[in-house]
Amino acid sequence: MIGIGTIANTGAVIAGGIFGMICKKGLTQRFQDTIMQAIGLAVMFIGIAGALEKMLSIDGAALTSGGTMLCAVSLAAGAVLGEWMNIEKRFVVFGDWLRKRAGREKDSMFIDGFVMTTLTICIGAMAVIGPLQDGLAGDPSMLFTKAILDGIIVAIFSAAFGVGAIFSAIPLFLFQGSITLLARGIQAFLTTAMIDNMSMIGSMLIFCVGVNMIFPVKIKVANLLPSLVIAILYTGLIG
Repeated sequence: MIGIGTIANTGAVIAGGIFGMICKKGLTQRFQDTIMQAIGLAVMFIGIAGALEKMLSIDGAALTSGGTMLCAVSLAAGAVLGEWMNIEKRFVVFGDWLRKRAGREKDSMFIDGFVMTTLTICIGAMAVIGPLQDGLAGDPSMLFTKAILDGIIVAIFSAAFGVGAIFSAIPLFLFQGSITLLARGIQAFLTTAMIDNMSMIGSMLIFCVGVNMIFPVKIKVANLLPSLVIAILYTGLIG
């Protein structure tokens, strides 16, 4: 059944979030703060590893790097476009609407949990390639793997941020479900190089999510999301 991968992924996010909420009840604030810092550190290194995997290559006996100009152009142009669209504010407004609908007006961590978890599980190659495989070949195997990973991630995030992390299941379902439904049209446009470069920029944005979890100065990661599209266009035009 086409779409079963995204359904399973969404279910795993909800289940993981509920499990994290159960665990959260037994944790004092001191433990929650330390867990959040540990998660932030892990997310930062996941982002670094993903970016370096795409940027570094072995040429004979030498280690070479590439994609520097792509990164600079994509992030700079994406930041300008994102600020103009004010995507971060739209995320916050939507998160606040969800918080009110869920009767969690006094939950100060709801929006942060929703935004950070959404960005972490919706950015990356698996969130694009998985739905494409599901839509084109009816193969949900990659999304089943992603479901396990996301379930663990959301369990940890919900233990740190609370119920807001669980609501990341909504944008995940809409994003991946849309890619599955539009898979044939998208596949005709995307090349392997485009997906690789988009994944590299996505890993950098995941690193930024980790930074926001640890340091007081906040990067507007949502406003950098257009960088993913810029990376695809840059690859198509320049290579």
